[in-house]
Amino acid sequence: MSRPEPSLVHEFEAALAWWQAAGVDHDYSDDATAWLAPEPGAQASDTPGNGASARNKTRAGGAGLAVAKDRTAAPSSPSATLRRDLLGESPPQDLAAFREWWMTAPGIDTARAYPRILPRGDTQPALMVLVPQPEDTDHETLLSGAQGRLLTNMLAAMGLDDSAVYIGAALPCHTPMADLATLAASGMDAVTAHHISLVRPARVLVLGTGLAPMLGGTPEEPLREINQAGGKVPVMSSETLDALMEMPRLKARFWRRWIEWWPSQ
Repeated sequence: MSRPEPSLVHEFEAALAWWQAAGVDHDYSDDATAWLAPEPGAQASDTPGNGASARNKTRAGGAGLAVAKDRTAAPSSPSATLRRDLLGESPPQDLAAFREWWMTAPGIDTARAYPRILPRGDTQPALMVLVPQPEDTDHETLLSGAQGRLLTNMLAAMGLDDSAVYIGAALPCHTPMADLATLAASGMDAVTAHHISLVRPARVLVLGTGLAPMLGGTPEEPLREINQAGGKVPVMSSETLDALMEMPRLKARFWRRWIEWWPSQ
C-alpha cells in the first residue's frame, strides 16, 4: 500500500511547527518581522513595531533565547551624524582663498595618514570634474596615478584642453573606506557646494555615484543640475574612475551618455 503524498498545506504546517518547536518565530534583520501569529492574550506592546525589537521574548515555553538589536539609529547613519559648520563665519570668498583654506582648515581631515591634495584648474572652466577623493599615491598633484592617466586620456578623447577643465575632489585627502553619505551629513556637502560655486563651471561631471549626497541628491536619483547664482549648471553623474578601469562595459555606457550630455559644437 503506497503512502499518500502530503499536501502543500501539510508541508507548510510541518515547517511552521518545526520552527515553533525550535523557538524561532521572527525573521531578524534590521527590524523584527513576525513569522507566526502572536500568542493568545499577548498585549499589543509585545507585537513587532511596538518595541518588540528591543525586548524580544522567547516562544514555545522559553526554548531558545532570541535577541535582536534595533540598528535604525546607529551612530554611523547620516541622520545621527553631528553636523558642523566647517566653513565657519568667514568662508573663503574666491578660489585662491579656498585653496589655502583647503590645505589648512581644521576639522576636514578625513584620514591623517594621507596628505591633503589641492584641486587643480582655473575659475569658469567649460567642465569641472569632481571625484570622491585623491588617489592613495597622490602626494602633490590630484589624480597623479592610474586614475589620473585614465582621466587624461578621456579628456583628450573629448577634445578638451587642460585649461578648460577643473579637477577637484570632495575630500581633501585619500580616505580608505570613506563613508561619503556620513561625511556629507557632517557638513562636507556644504564645503562641496561652496567649492563648486567658487569654480563657477559651465558643466559638472561627477565621477562616483556615491558623491550624490555631497550634492544634495541620492545614489538612486543623482542630480541633473545645480542651482547657482548665475543660473542652473548641468550635471552628469557616472561611476568612479577605478570602476571604469575595472569594467570596460561601463566605459561604453559612459561614452553614450557623454555624447548625449555634452553640447555639440
